[in-house]
Amino acid sequence: MNAIVSVTNDWGIGLRGSLLVRNRADMRMFREQTMGGTVVCGRSTFESFPGGALKGRRNIVLTHNPDFSAPGVEVVHSVDETLQAVAHDNPERVWLIGGQTVYEALLDSCTKAYVTKNDIVTEADAFFPNLDALPEWACIDSLGAGTTDAGIAYEFLVYQQLH
Repeated sequence: MNAIVSVTNDWGIGLRGSLLVRNRADMRMFREQTMGGTVVCGRSTFESFPGGALKGRRNIVLTHNPDFSAPGVEVVHSVDETLQAVAHDNPERVWLIGGQTVYEALLDSCTKAYVTKNDIVTEADAFFPNLDALPEWACIDSLGAGTTDAGIAYEFLVYQQLH
């Protein structure tokens, strides 16, 4: 399993349910990486998608709400249930896509994290674990860099969990 996330310099990922940085290249990278695979997210993250379930992907929503359902998604209610749901999928094609609670609960099950690091600090109320500060994670690759339409520099980084 992999995580995919867009962060700011202080590892912020969101504010009141919205992404912190608008980055078309990041959205393109997200789509290219996750298309044809399985995406796992929390209910709040899922509900932030304007079109509902992400097309061309198996959508799994992890929620504690026993009444939650939505078209095109499989609902799970625990970490164990999530891991069982993806047990027969190709682990390279399973993607944690947010939010903070889901990342925190399942990051230990990931082998890689694809991180778009945006060179900015801005107000955030949701964060991704700082992989640079975790000895069990190492940055192993850069897949390119650029600048957003708003002039924010970014870099696509790949981290690997060291076992």
